[in-house]
Amino acid sequence: MDMPNPNLSRDASLKHLADPRLQREFAYLNGRWQAADDGSVIAVTNPATGAVLGHVPNMKEGETHRAVEAAEEAFPAWRRLLPQERAAKLRAWHEAIIANREDLALIMTLEQGKPLAEARGEIDYAASFVEWFAEEAKRVNGEVIAGHLPGRSMSVRREPIGVVAAVTPWNFPSAMITRKAAAALAAGCPVIVRPASETPFSALALAELAERAGMPAGVFSVITGSRAIVGELCANPAVRAISFTGSTDVGRILLRQSADTVKRMAMELGGHAPFMLFPDMELDEGVNGAIAAKFQTSGQDCLAANRIYVHADRYEAFLERFADAMGELNVGDGLDPDTDIGPLMNESAIAKCEAHVQDALAKGARLIRGGKRHQKGGLFFEPTLLADVTPGMAISHEETFGPVAAVTRFDSEAELIAQMNHPEYGLIAYLYTNDHSRICRLTDALEFGMVAVNCVNVTGHPIPFGGVKQSGLGREGGRWGLDEFTDYKYVCAAYRAA
Repeated sequence: MDMPNPNLSRDASLKHLADPRLQREFAYLNGRWQAADDGSVIAVTNPATGAVLGHVPNMKEGETHRAVEAAEEAFPAWRRLLPQERAAKLRAWHEAIIANREDLALIMTLEQGKPLAEARGEIDYAASFVEWFAEEAKRVNGEVIAGHLPGRSMSVRREPIGVVAAVTPWNFPSAMITRKAAAALAAGCPVIVRPASETPFSALALAELAERAGMPAGVFSVITGSRAIVGELCANPAVRAISFTGSTDVGRILLRQSADTVKRMAMELGGHAPFMLFPDMELDEGVNGAIAAKFQTSGQDCLAANRIYVHADRYEAFLERFADAMGELNVGDGLDPDTDIGPLMNESAIAKCEAHVQDALAKGARLIRGGKRHQKGGLFFEPTLLADVTPGMAISHEETFGPVAAVTRFDSEAELIAQMNHPEYGLIAYLYTNDHSRICRLTDALEFGMVAVNCVNVTGHPIPFGGVKQSGLGREGGRWGLDEFTDYKYVCAAYRAA
């Protein structure tokens, strides 16, 4: 919309920030806080209440082009800084994030909906990437080659790729920025962030803290607004790399839009993770693991277990205990400390949950628990348990991105192997068994970028996060995260013999 709508109720919760300057209603370009050229804005709402939190600029191609120009201009000076100097800026940013943890978590809960405890955890997670890459900035090393030609000195250098665009999602509105931006900044690249329009305030708060940390103008920008921003970032030849987290469908579009400028594409796309429980595992441990794997971020997580496979020997007992555990989950506003499941992000998320449940029931699934919109109304959906799910049901091959658990019985390891690998997705798989030989066999057979054995919480700053097949390109985090933002330069220098 062009102007704030006075008919929409205003959420005053952000007025409780300890530092009110962290709620920014302007985009951050070239070291300045700016409105859209045409003055248009987008309303940002609280998914738990529907109330408006504020407005951000609805920027388009023109503002994006200027942000790219500013990043191009800032690039030579930023790349020439000593690695220790870039590291100092990143460490100051990290310290500012930690110091403002509570405010950043509150902003996130209000615009994204996740429980406040989860939001605090994400802020810690986001800060950890900035700290990690502050250290890695000092280790972007090359190597000397044992040459194959006489009278030659041969070496390989790693150099920053150039201007980087980060297109980030609404489900992890802080961590997906720092995991990309900190790595690119450490490598010597300026970064332009386009956050999801549902959750821009988290990104703008990070920009405010980056400015306080002394990040030079043009080195870190945040542009809010229309999809035209992404189109310009893809088409602009000065943008040398795009790092994107989102759906596989959108990832395909960005690949097509970036083909003419042959960009480096780093992508973390859809998941559709399987969770596999064998009868040698203690049942309660398996149930607790499945609850955590399914309902993290209210199911709105690319790592969420979308397919739960349980051996026939434990199947009915698992369903009973899993349903009981689901009954202990509290649905509500993320600001309520008792909340486990917050609201979904938008109406289309609710509609997809409904469609998957209806399709499964029409094709023979059993509804054990839930299955409909929550009595709280709005964007709340009941934690739902479907049993006897089969491969022909939509939920078996499409991501639900909501609190709907789909459980399938299996009788043998061979039967499971035939089902667990998805033709498109391959982000993460969860395996629960105490049989060492089975662990070895299945981790070999699983076509996924990450495998979690008898655990759920596996991500973090030192590991290579990413998938295979249509779940992504490249890796984020760890020393591997720098690879997406550096090029290798081979130098062969002739020398005269003494």
